[in-house]
Amino acid sequence: MTIIKSISGIRGTIGGKQNENLTPIDAVKYAASFGVYLKNKYPDKKIKIVIGRDARISGKMIQGLVQNTLIALGIDCLDIGLSTTPTVELAVQNENAFGGIVITASHNPKNWNALKLLNNRGEFINSYDGDKILSLADSNNFNFSSIDDLGSIKLNSSYINYHIEKVLNLNYTNINEIKKSNFKVVFDGVNSSGGIIIPELLNKLGVDCIPIYCDPTGEFPHNPEPLAENLTDLSRAVISNNADLGIAVDPDVDRLAFVDENGKMFGEEYTLVACADYILSKKTGNTVSNLSSSLALSKITQKYSGKYFFSAVGEVNVVDLMKKTNAIIGGEGNGGVILPELHYGRDAIVGVALFLSLLAERKLKVSELKNSYPQYYSIKDKISLKSNMDIDNMLSEIETKYKDQNPITIDGIKINFDNSWIHLRKSNTEPIIRIYSEATSLKKANDIAKKFIGELKKLI
Repeated sequence: MTIIKSISGIRGTIGGKQNENLTPIDAVKYAASFGVYLKNKYPDKKIKIVIGRDARISGKMIQGLVQNTLIALGIDCLDIGLSTTPTVELAVQNENAFGGIVITASHNPKNWNALKLLNNRGEFINSYDGDKILSLADSNNFNFSSIDDLGSIKLNSSYINYHIEKVLNLNYTNINEIKKSNFKVVFDGVNSSGGIIIPELLNKLGVDCIPIYCDPTGEFPHNPEPLAENLTDLSRAVISNNADLGIAVDPDVDRLAFVDENGKMFGEEYTLVACADYILSKKTGNTVSNLSSSLALSKITQKYSGKYFFSAVGEVNVVDLMKKTNAIIGGEGNGGVILPELHYGRDAIVGVALFLSLLAERKLKVSELKNSYPQYYSIKDKISLKSNMDIDNMLSEIETKYKDQNPITIDGIKINFDNSWIHLRKSNTEPIIRIYSEATSLKKANDIAKKFIGELKKLI
C-alpha cells in the first residue's frame, strides 16, 4: 500500500517494502525531512520538538526511530510519552517548542501508524510547509550533526495532568453543576491513550466512570473509529449499568462520540453541535465546520445570531477559517471539537467537559438533548480506489452533470439540494473516495448516497 502524505500526516501500514508502507526507513526519512525543514526555518536556533504517541503496538518502535533521527540532526526532543494529539499540541505551546510530532494513525486500525506534524503553535502544518517537507524527503540529502552537536532526549510525563487542569480551569467547565448531577458514565478507551486521560478527567469532575477497554496496550478490541457499528459493547454497557451516557474516543483522543441513556448513538455529527450550543449560549459569535459536517450546526449558530462558515475538510483548513472569521468554536462533524480559548486543535477532552456542563446546567437526559436539535440524518460511505483511476476526472464529470446545482468545489464536490446535500471527496488518510450525505430522514440520506455511488461506479 502506498504511503499517504497529506495535511493529516505521513501515514501508512507497518511492515512491507520501503516507499509502499511505513517502514523504519520511511519513518527515518520523514523525521529527518521535518527536522531539516525546522533547522532551515529557524537558522542559528537550537531546535526543540515535542513528541508523544498513542498506545499503538508500533508506537514505541516508530517513536524511537523518529527521536534518534532528530537527535542525529542536533535537535532536542521532549518525550511526553503515552499521550493524545491535543495534549501534544498544548505541550508544544507551553514549551515554546519549534514543532511537534504525534505518533498516531488516529482512527485507523492497529496495523497503521503515522507522523502527525505540528508547527510552533502546536497546530497542524499547512500544505505549503508540507510540500517543503516532502520535497526534502524526496531529495534524500541530509546533513547530520557531528558527535559534539548531537541533540538530546528529555522525559516529561506531566502533560496529561496539565491538559486536564487546563480544561478544568476553563470558565465554561461547570464543575459544581457536574458534581451535583451525579452522572454515571461508561467510557470506551479503545485500549489507547484515552483510557488514561478521560477516566482521570471524569474522576476530577465527580463523575462515576465505568471504564471498558481502558488498558493502553494498543490491542484495539474493535475497529477504533468511534462509529455506531463499532460501539455495540459500549451501548450494551450503558444499558446494563443503567448509566446516564456512554463516551467513546479514537486512539489519539481528538474525536468524540456519545451514546444516550438508552444505548443509542447521539451521533458524531451532533458532538460539535451540542458543544457549540453550550458555548454560543454563553457568548455570541461565529462557528466553522468542514463541508462534510451537519446542517444542524448552521441552524444552531443562526439561533444565537452568529454566522456559520464552512471550510475544506482537514483540521488545518478549519483552523485557518476559524482564525479568519474569529469563530468562538468550530471543528469537524466526525466528533472533533475545537475551542480556541484552549487551543486550535480537535480535542475530545474539552469536548467531554463542555458536553457534561451542558447536560448538568439544562438538567436533560442525553436523548432529550438530542431531540431538542434540528433533526438531520447522515450517511457516510466510501468507494475503494485503484491506482490507475483518474479520480479528478470522475469528480469533474459529476460536477458538470450537476452544474445547475452550483456545486462547491473547494474540496471534492459538494452539491446542495433542498435541506439535503451530498459530498464526494478523496480521502486524506486512506485510498478511497468518501461519500457523505445528509437529509431530514435516514431513507432520503441513504437514497442520495446510493444514487451517487451508482453514478461513480459507472465512471470506474
